[in-house]
Amino acid sequence: MNIARHPLHPALVHFPVACWSLATIADLASLWFGQPAWWLAGVLLVIGTVAALAAMGAGLFEFARIAEDSPALADARRHMLLAMAAWVLYATSLLLRLQGTTLVAPAWPALATSIAGFLCLAAAGWLGGKLVYQHHVGSA
Repeated sequence: MNIARHPLHPALVHFPVACWSLATIADLASLWFGQPAWWLAGVLLVIGTVAALAAMGAGLFEFARIAEDSPALADARRHMLLAMAAWVLYATSLLLRLQGTTLVAPAWPALATSIAGFLCLAAAGWLGGKLVYQHHVGSA
């Protein structure tokens, strides 16, 4: 019996990607809609930042499986660095909008780090797609 290996990383990344992307949209919407939008962004940042830790752990496991001589390794390194940069930027955005454990309206630095996080996230996602569809990383 041949059981195909199904990597965990692609299944887990959907949670932080969705939460962080929606958080950035909510941040921009907060400029017009105020408290309901920035509060939602803050909650999504918490969920996405925690969920990303599991996705990154699974990603490290997949990264370790790439052969040293593989042409995918350079793209995998860039993917990992961009994903880590996104995590740092989104975590920073979250910290900038906390007073103790209370979410407060984000100032421009929190909004800017959210937008920068989204740009890193988009680039990391594009490279993740390249790893799967061009390099066939994680496929049986």
